[in-house]
Amino acid sequence: MKTVYGPVPSWRLGKSLGIDPVCKKVCSFDCIYCQVGRKIYKTSERKKFVEEKKVEKELKQVMKKTRPDIITFSGMGEPTLALNLTEIVESVKKKSNQPIAILTNSSLLYSKQVRKDLQAFDVVCAKFDACDEEMFQKINKPVKEISFKKVLNGIKKLRKEFAGKLALQMMFIEYNKNKAKEMALLARKINPDEVQINTPLRKCPVNPLSKKEIDLIKKEFKDLNAVSVYDAKKLDVKALDLKETQQRRPSK
Repeated sequence: MKTVYGPVPSWRLGKSLGIDPVCKKVCSFDCIYCQVGRKIYKTSERKKFVEEKKVEKELKQVMKKTRPDIITFSGMGEPTLALNLTEIVESVKKKSNQPIAILTNSSLLYSKQVRKDLQAFDVVCAKFDACDEEMFQKINKPVKEISFKKVLNGIKKLRKEFAGKLALQMMFIEYNKNKAKEMALLARKINPDEVQINTPLRKCPVNPLSKKEIDLIKKEFKDLNAVSVYDAKKLDVKALDLKETQQRRPSK
């Protein structure tokens, strides 16, 4: 499996070229809306999954064929599980001057080392789908050592330490749509640069909310810099390797 995929049309980031530092269905969560499937190996243990030289070599070839707006660390698993995350970012910077983002489920942000690793990024999009422990367990299904409080405190610490752009990515589905007010209150306490209001429009086990429902949710975040998946500009982007891309970004 390749470590570089896309580019993909990201409603949050533009024309995004993906870097997968895990390349396996390995995650600390098993979210009920996960687009890569429910058969995931759950762990919070960091390890080295791919060699940074492999990423550098693949990126060199891909950058000859496309020019993305941004390079985004995401993929089949949780990218912060990669123990050599900083080294991979450094290898990417050797081959590209584009800004670098990461999509994280926020589960390991309690770790000082993980927060230190994230300093290498320009943008951190941190998942935050719940307002209490019960909802967190129901939606995100984390490994047993990760709690809602641990995630919330980790995001707050990153907000204080991170010099780049911090966005909260909130996935709204049937289970949490009536808790938007409570989630907005927590978002204000975190004070991110942006709140990304999402619902699963791509193929996954959970139905998306309608535009009307998302518009009502967005009103709860009116004093924050909130953006909605339904309001985003549609981009026409063609992946260089469709098979590699669809393993991480299934079609509708």
